Amino acid sequence: MKFFSGSAASFPLFVASTWAADFVTSGGQIFTPGFAILDAPQPGTPLGGDTIEVALDVSANGKLNLPPYDPDSPSLIHNITIFLYSYETGRNFTITNGTASENNASLGDIMLSEPGSTVKHVKWTWPDCLIGDGKPDSSDSDRGDYNISIRQSFRLNDEDHYTIFDVPISVTNSIEFVGNNPTCDSVSNPLLTPEEIDAEAANSIGVLFAPGDATVIQQTTGSGAGSMVFEWKSAAVGLMTLTAFHFFSL
Repeated sequence: MKFFSGSAASFPLFVASTWAADFVTSGGQIFTPGFAILDAPQPGTPLGGDTIEVALDVSANGKLNLPPYDPDSPSLIHNITIFLYSYETGRNFTITNGTASENNASLGDIMLSEPGSTVKHVKWTWPDCLIGDGKPDSSDSDRGDYNISIRQSFRLNDEDHYTIFDVPISVTNSIEFVGNNPTCDSVSNPLLTPEEIDAEAANSIGVLFAPGDATVIQQTTGSGAGSMVFEWKSAAVGLMTLTAFHFFSL
């Protein structure tokens, strides 16, 4: 049995069956239960190459200040961690947990990367057990269907949240040895069950900051001087699309 996770729940998937998940999209961006907005990759993308790249806007499209934050600000991002996991292979890899490991086998705090840029480009070298080309060729292969799991810890208007947003991709394109591929065991973590993760409860805040969302962001400047209240209301509700992506596993 295979399990995939959508934006807020996990579903069993059998061979040759169809999986669909709803994502809130606008202009190619995918909105999440948090400040981060996913620019790439798109759900269902076959990936490969030297690295996996995840592009995240961490400002809710310019509505949230970038760090350094005033620690007393009513709204800020504590951290964003990213994992790559698969119930099919039993693997759960750390892309970034906020602390860089030796040779960047897992990456450091993405909020501190690319200073001044609202979009963070997370580039992670594939671990060695994913080297290959095409679909899995044996039952013990670690290649195949995965979820990129984006975990956001943040404060919104003096209330703390921790949310989980999963995007399905497939590791089926060509990946070659580039000289610094980490060993899979060096970036592996125990794989929790969907019940242990309980993404539905974690994501009870719902998707934020899509067109038409009138969420108010209260925040102070980085110096802590005064309180600034930002309110975003969009009349362009028609630009928001609730998209059902359908994926097939053969």
